[in-house]
Amino acid sequence: MNSEYLEEQLEAKDSSIHGMGVFTKILIPQDSVIMRITGEVIDEDECCRREDEENNVYIFYNGDDNYIDVANTEVIRYINHECNCNCYVDDGDETSLLLCAARDIQVGEELTIDYGYEEIYDLCSCEECSANRKEKE
Repeated sequence: MNSEYLEEQLEAKDSSIHGMGVFTKILIPQDSVIMRITGEVIDEDECCRREDEENNVYIFYNGDDNYIDVANTEVIRYINHECNCNCYVDDGDETSLLLCAARDIQVGEELTIDYGYEEIYDLCSCEECSANRKEKE
């Protein structure tokens, strides 16, 4: 399938996970490239500044000193975290990453990724994270 075609079949709408989310209008087969993640390419210093001063949480790490700010995108900025996610982010090039299906994703299902940074697990409400927090108390 063509990644532009899949991207056109995504929509942002209210999420039961958090705020807005990204949802599919079609069945997405496992291992499909769903979309190219693009945005403004920035360096680590600018990434830290935007996170600290602007509370920008819409930035993807893209290797070395390369980050992609997706704050001004229509859809991908709304992808939510879930530990048992149905998507993963794969390498693209210096200006993009690839969003791929980790398993078959059903029509109307919310697309999710594991954000992969430690602080997110303190905020995550999935069963595993909730149980881990209770053990630490």
